[in-house]
Amino acid sequence: MSATGRRARVLPLALLAIVLAVSIVLAIGFGSTRIAAGDVMRTIAAHAAGRTHPADPADMNDAIVWMIRVPRVLLGALVGAALAVAGAVLQAATSNRLADPHLLGVSAGASVGAVAATLWIGAAWGVLTLPVCAFAGALAATALVIACGARGGRVDAQRLLLAGVAISFVLMALANLLLYLGDQRAASSVLFWMLGGLGLARWNLLDVPAALVGISLILLIGRRRELDALMSGDVVAVTLGVNVTRLRRELFVVCSLLTAGMVAVSGAIGFVGLVAPHAARRLVGAGHARLLPTSALVGAIMLVWADVAARTLISPDDLPIGVVTGLFGGVFFVWLVRSPH
Repeated sequence: MSATGRRARVLPLALLAIVLAVSIVLAIGFGSTRIAAGDVMRTIAAHAAGRTHPADPADMNDAIVWMIRVPRVLLGALVGAALAVAGAVLQAATSNRLADPHLLGVSAGASVGAVAATLWIGAAWGVLTLPVCAFAGALAATALVIACGARGGRVDAQRLLLAGVAISFVLMALANLLLYLGDQRAASSVLFWMLGGLGLARWNLLDVPAALVGISLILLIGRRRELDALMSGDVVAVTLGVNVTRLRRELFVVCSLLTAGMVAVSGAIGFVGLVAPHAARRLVGAGHARLLPTSALVGAIMLVWADVAARTLISPDDLPIGVVTGLFGGVFFVWLVRSPH
């Protein structure tokens, strides 16, 4: 490939990475207490160089930036990237541009786990109780969907999606029933989690999401040629030597684990996995070598600014971030559908 061609391939990714970095710095400054971008950068630089204590009581802005907002914004970027990548892969695996990570029933299963943790387990494992139970519920739902969607050992994409939709309805009904019959004082906190939020963000909760995003992205980019083949249909993929059933099963498992890990720390956040891959295709085309990292960057940027809106629209209170992504993501998706290709 010529130098010009390489620059053309790298330029969109580099520009999006710069936009994401600027967005993170600006987003950290927003909230009930506004903090200038210069102060944000000085605080981050000081902590990165080890020149200040992480919770210096003499500087409230330092504590707000480093202990609260930096982990929250970073978690938002990780969740947005993960959901966008999962959405792009599922759209290829099902040859359906309307596929979304939450259609696999992952969010509904996590909701049941969160409700069970809140009503019956409490804080048995401290701050990790809710994420662990939500993750367990998400994995159980995923296993159930794959079991229902398989036929004769073969994973059919459309059957899997239908199974995911049906099981999502059943599990959400179960979660609502548990809330209705349980302690009503717990309902508001669980409802906020079911609608999505980044209030759980802490430094010690970032390791697992970061590892999931990094490992999943490497694995999925390694399957970029098989993903390109799947987008052309099963017949073309088989002709090119792709084991469609095994590949599709592996892709669904990876995407389910990725989504479950994000839902466990952020709740159910919709539309990012649907809209971000469409926006990425407008920028770099349908080839998954560039589509996957581009989708990750677009999804991260989207969720960082959705969280800013959630923190500022009714400040000092927070809106559930799922409400924001639903409103803005729905409008954006309508624009995508109606705009000329």
